[in-house]
Amino acid sequence: MDSPSVISNPITNTDRSRDSKRRKKNKSQLRHQHQHSNSPIKWKSQEQQQIYSSKLHQSLTTSSPPCGGKAVREAADRVLAATAKGRTRWSRAIITNRLKLKFRKQMNKKQRMIAAATGTSRWKKPRVSVLKLKGKGLPSVQRKVRFLGRLVPGCRKEPLPVILEETIDYIPALEMQVRAMTALFNLLSSSGDAASASNSAPPS
Repeated sequence: MDSPSVISNPITNTDRSRDSKRRKKNKSQLRHQHQHSNSPIKWKSQEQQQIYSSKLHQSLTTSSPPCGGKAVREAADRVLAATAKGRTRWSRAIITNRLKLKFRKQMNKKQRMIAAATGTSRWKKPRVSVLKLKGKGLPSVQRKVRFLGRLVPGCRKEPLPVILEETIDYIPALEMQVRAMTALFNLLSSSGDAASASNSAPPS
């Protein structure tokens, strides 16, 4: 007498797995939409500009303030990414790029020290970017999309919907950055002029 055996239906199992994957995908999409509906910071608000201005002023007036235009620009971008709190791809890219540059500088310094100690130097052959070679034969729309992806941090290899979504948040952030830096420059220059005028005034 044969013993009864329970055979699971493979079709039912695959349907269940598809349903569970679909539900997980829908949940992740809803979570992503909810985060982006609430997370985009009101870059045009005066309150957000004041928050960024105070952080930027604190960064520029530290014990070791940045010197030079490039250093000031990097500090301004770093503060802008910190103000965005890493909620966007471009802000996370700015933060991670800073860490990569710091690590790269340390590695270059070690290589220079080793080369100076051993008396050998490595000559690097100039590399030709494959993306540049491929980009010459692309249609004009794809070239523009690729160019826009290079302008927005962290979007170099992203599809068009991601690039547009990040651009919508990145452009108002840059506009707010320009307004805040202009106001901060005017404030510091006016205070400097007032201090120099008080110092040059003759004693009564």
